[in-house]
Parts: sequence; C-alpha cells; structure tokens
Amino acid sequence: MSKNNQLRDVFDAIADPTRRRLIRLLAETEELPLHELTAQFQMGRTAVSKHLTILKEAGLVLDRKVGRETRFRLNASPLREIQDWVAFYNKFWSTNLLRLNQLLEEEKE
Repeated sequence: MSKNNQLRDVFDAIADPTRRRLIRLLAETEELPLHELTAQFQMGRTAVSKHLTILKEAGLVLDRKVGRETRFRLNASPLREIQDWVAFYNKFWSTNLLRLNQLLEEEKE
C-alpha cells in the first residue's frame, strides 16, 4: 500500500474494468456528478457508487457535496505508484529484448 495512508491498494482499485472506465471518464473532465457517471454504465446508481467508494479508498477519487448531489473528480497522484512499477518492467523488457537481439545477431554471423 502507498505511503499516503490509503485504505485500499491502488493496484486492487484499478483491477476492475468498470473502475478503470470511471477513472477515464473523470480524467476527461474536471468533475462529474454521480447521476452523470451512472448514465455511462448499464448498472444502477448503487453499483457505480460502490465502485467510486473503492476508488476513493485508494485515493484516486475525491468527492464533494453540492446541495443534494455528490460530485466526483480524479486525483491521479496515486497512479504514480503504477507508473513507477510499469516503468521498472518496461526497462526490464527493453534490456532483455536488446540482449536477445544481440544474441540473434551474433548467431547470424
């Protein structure tokens, strides 16, 4: 788990395709109310709300009340943990593919 006192692991939070889609929707705008997010899915308000709660526990989503409505926005900073993890393996694969390419070139000679 990340160091910023999250209740849920970021990797766990983005494991679900619905939650990844919610992140994308929120990334495309400043903030959205729950009813607009729900309209993007073929599931009820309660189900979307549960997914948003998981994202909120991971620190990926922030919410605020405006009258009777709750508006959500993306907090992308926890995604840095995933970016760092992927960058490590990107370097790993690049290095190993370069080695493989060199080996294949040596065999051709």
